[in-house]
Amino acid sequence: MELELLTTTLARALAFGTPLLLAALGEIVAERAGVVNLGVEGMMMLGAVAGFVVAATTGSLPLAILAAVLIGALVASLHAVIAVVLLANQFISGLALTVGGVGLANLIGKAWVGKPLAAPMALVDVPLLADVPLLGPAFFKGQYPLTYAALIIAGVIWLVLFRTRLGLTLRTAGESPAAADTAGIDVRLVRFLAVVFGGGLAGLGGAYLALAYRPAWGENISNGMGWIALGLTILALWHPLKAVPAALLFGAFFTLSFRLQNVLPPELLTLLPYLVTVLALTLIAWRGGRGAVGAPEALGTPYRRGERE
Repeated sequence: MELELLTTTLARALAFGTPLLLAALGEIVAERAGVVNLGVEGMMMLGAVAGFVVAATTGSLPLAILAAVLIGALVASLHAVIAVVLLANQFISGLALTVGGVGLANLIGKAWVGKPLAAPMALVDVPLLADVPLLGPAFFKGQYPLTYAALIIAGVIWLVLFRTRLGLTLRTAGESPAAADTAGIDVRLVRFLAVVFGGGLAGLGGAYLALAYRPAWGENISNGMGWIALGLTILALWHPLKAVPAALLFGAFFTLSFRLQNVLPPELLTLLPYLVTVLALTLIAWRGGRGAVGAPEALGTPYRRGERE
């Protein structure tokens, strides 16, 4: 019974942690390039409503996922223009995108409130891996395809960041943009593309909520997950592989809040991720993000070409 409880808890924690992981991975890429994007919540919401509306009207899940990714990337490109090209305050720009994105998503989805998706994403098993004791039933049996995709994306991002020239270029743009500029790297272009990529993953996280985890539209469907993803980015120390157990931990908090209602107040366990998020965001805001342990040196700092650090 205890083993079954552990397996079920891990499986549900992974399912809940999937959108957090996707959004956090996108933010890791953006922040590794030196750009903070507080618009994650807004991008998730817009990705969710785009995916839901496209799926409900066309019946095509691949098209719905594509729409969510494109909307997330498009909104992120707006942040990139403001923060990277125009060199405006990154924090204010991101907050504006969250406020506007959440409001616009709720407005667009107003006509769909309470309507379930006719053909939501189906659960699938991974052959062979699903039969592995403990880990198989927990992680590779009865999960959504986007959950497996998130785990693969985490591995690919780690590989690119730390094992390729492209990754070195991106990290240099976030650590020492002046050195990157001297080496002939277009810092603004690298940062712009990193932010857009991160927005696409945030939109994908929103699509997971609307097409799989909660396949019925409701206002504020992301319920603050974008903010938690920002905190998760810091807890993972800007490392894509460390983001996986961090997302699992956050998912476990929510899962256990229902299972341990007779032992601990559910409000306590539900509140913990938000408390950690507040502390993490306070950390990144301190001294423009540079006070955080392991944070890229130029995180949150606009770069003007030819400028010396």
